[in-house]
Amino acid sequence: MLEICGVPAEKFRTICSSIDKLDKLPWEDVKKEVQDKGLSEEAADKIGTLVVKRGKPLELLEELMRDDSPFRGNAASEQALSEMKQLFSYMEVGKCLDRYVFDLSLARGLDYYTGVIFEAVFTGTVKMGSIAAGGRYDDLVGMFSGLQVPAVGMSLGIERVFAIMEEQSSQVAVRKTQTDVLVLGIGKSLWNVVIAIANELWELEIGTEFKCVAPGKIKKNLSDASDKDCIPWVVLVGQDELDQGVVKLRNMSEKIEEEISRDGLAAIIQTRIASAACAT
Repeated sequence: MLEICGVPAEKFRTICSSIDKLDKLPWEDVKKEVQDKGLSEEAADKIGTLVVKRGKPLELLEELMRDDSPFRGNAASEQALSEMKQLFSYMEVGKCLDRYVFDLSLARGLDYYTGVIFEAVFTGTVKMGSIAAGGRYDDLVGMFSGLQVPAVGMSLGIERVFAIMEEQSSQVAVRKTQTDVLVLGIGKSLWNVVIAIANELWELEIGTEFKCVAPGKIKKNLSDASDKDCIPWVVLVGQDELDQGVVKLRNMSEKIEEEISRDGLAAIIQTRIASAACAT
């Protein structure tokens, strides 16, 4: 691309390092920098018309392979476009092409790459640059071993990953327990029932705690389960409900309470937990 735009070979590396800043700076700032490095305004403007191109891989590739494309007729460009076409066909078969953007502004500061380069960008709410990057470097192994070994590799920006994790942890409630269900008996006479329910849930490998409290302590225990321990589900066991063959199941995050058949309780809770995990 730089050759097509009229950049002298000795300036390729330094101009690439400027283009690499486009994820942080607007093109006008980068244009000024490349001109300060001795590039003509005409060459800079030609680069500017190309580095702004990004989009769906196959759509942009089709544009770049048209007869009127500046990339046609250049041997290195023709080879690169052919390789990208092959790569995108493999990615399409692998059903991962929709996760990628073809971006002509992408540049790597190191000069040992011999083919495609790539970066991984975090797409969540935390604003961050690339968290991993790499490419193809067929000659690198040979520099040290004397053997020509085709290679593709990448490095992970572990500091950025940690920064994202820290930011995310500050945005969500951190659970202080692995307990998914609190079985809460209302009254001291319900220990046998509460223990039986807890055991049914344990057999399904559902993290469960249980206790019996006086009616006047229900509100405090619900508050502790929600605010202090972040327990997502509470089973309220009362004698009146048991006489009717039901218990109350409370979704703590949505503050929704419903009556559930005592006999089908464990299976229902298992289904609700699995559904919540899939939604997450």
